Amino acid sequence: MSVSLYSVKMARKVLLLQLATLVVISALFALKDTIWGLSALMGGVAAWLPNVMFMIFAWRHQAQTPAKGRVAWSFALGEALKVFVTIILLIVALGPFDAVFMPLALCWISVLVVQILAPAVINNKG
Repeated sequence: MSVSLYSVKMARKVLLLQLATLVVISALFALKDTIWGLSALMGGVAAWLPNVMFMIFAWRHQAQTPAKGRVAWSFALGEALKVFVTIILLIVALGPFDAVFMPLALCWISVLVVQILAPAVINNKG
């Protein structure tokens, strides 16, 4: 699961932590070379933007009281959309923009690791 569907506040914190990770890693790679920084930025955006889209989708559906069984379909549809958008963003970054693979992959993986670890850290502090 991307981030907690139960707490909008926690989801925002996780998305902000992901954004901060993306910006910091991109800036560090930009110190080596501008192309590396942009490649890292594209990789981070390929992980972060689909999560933002998924959370907006989830928040909109959470406001309604869905019929039983519809929650699973809504979640599956949101995850499928998220995966599709991620793949498209990575293809565009590696294809037309000719991004450098290593910074793109490292930033993408780092943002995904934050997605997994941040909820546990936030729950332990709060």
